Amino acid sequence: MFYKGVCVPVFAGKLIAGFLSAGGLLFFSAFCVLAAQEDLSTLQAALMNRDFVRVGEIVRVLLKERPSAEQEATLRYYSGLSALRLGRYAEAENVFRRLEASRLQEELSDQVTAGLIDALYLQGFYEKALQESGRALARRRGSAMSSAFYLKAARANLKLARWVKAGELLRRLAEEYPLSFESDVARQLLEEQQYFTVQVGSFTDKALAQRLVDELTRRQEYAFIVESRASDGRTNFRVRVGRLSNLRDAVTLEAKLAGLGYPTLIYP
Repeated sequence: MFYKGVCVPVFAGKLIAGFLSAGGLLFFSAFCVLAAQEDLSTLQAALMNRDFVRVGEIVRVLLKERPSAEQEATLRYYSGLSALRLGRYAEAENVFRRLEASRLQEELSDQVTAGLIDALYLQGFYEKALQESGRALARRRGSAMSSAFYLKAARANLKLARWVKAGELLRRLAEEYPLSFESDVARQLLEEQQYFTVQVGSFTDKALAQRLVDELTRRQEYAFIVESRASDGRTNFRVRVGRLSNLRDAVTLEAKLAGLGYPTLIYP
C-alpha cells in the first residue's frame, strides 16, 4: 500500500546492474516510492533473484495504489523489464515505446531506451535497433549509458554483417570507455572473425570443451574451440559450430542444433 508522507529510497544502482541480455548495465539512483516496506523489500528481492515473474506480479499490485506520475513511470519500466527477461519481446517493446512518449527523467529515459533497443534486437529487428541506438548516442552522448549504446549499435551492425562499421564502434567504445563493462565485451568481439557461427558451450576446462567438439564431430558437424581471456584472467574455451557468411544460414544451423538438445547462441 502507498502511505502518504513516507519516502523510502529503493534501489541503488549496484542492486540491479546487468539485467539486460544484450550487455547494457542499468543503474537506478535511489528514488522515492511511497509504498509499504514489505512491498519494496519483496520487489527488491525479486530483482536480486532475477525472478521476473514475481517482479511483474508486484508491479501490477503497486500500480493499483495510485502512484505519482514519476513513480508510475518507474514501475512500468520494471513491467517492461520483466516482459523482456521472460521472452515477451513484443510486449516489452510496447511498454517501452509508451514510456518513451512520456516525459521522463534523463536517467530513466536512458534505461527505457536501452530496454527498447534490446526488445527490438531480440525480435530480430536489427535495423530498428540500430536506428534507436544511433538516436540515443546523438541525444545523450557522454551519459552513463553511452558505452551500452555503443555496444548495442555494434551488435546490431554485426547481425547485419556490417563488419567494418561494427569494428569502428567497438574500437571507439574500447578507447573512450576503457574501464566500462562493455569495453571488455568490445575487445572480445574485436577478436571475432567476420563470419557467423553457433556457440553450443563455454568451459573453463579445455578437456570438457574438446569432449563436446568430438561429440559434434561424430554428428558430422564442423565444431571447433575458441579461446578467450576474461577480464579476471580466466581462460574460457568456447565450443562453436560452423562458419557461415550470412545470418539466415546461422539461424537454420542454430535451430538444428537446438533441436538436438544443445544450448545455442549465434555469434557474433
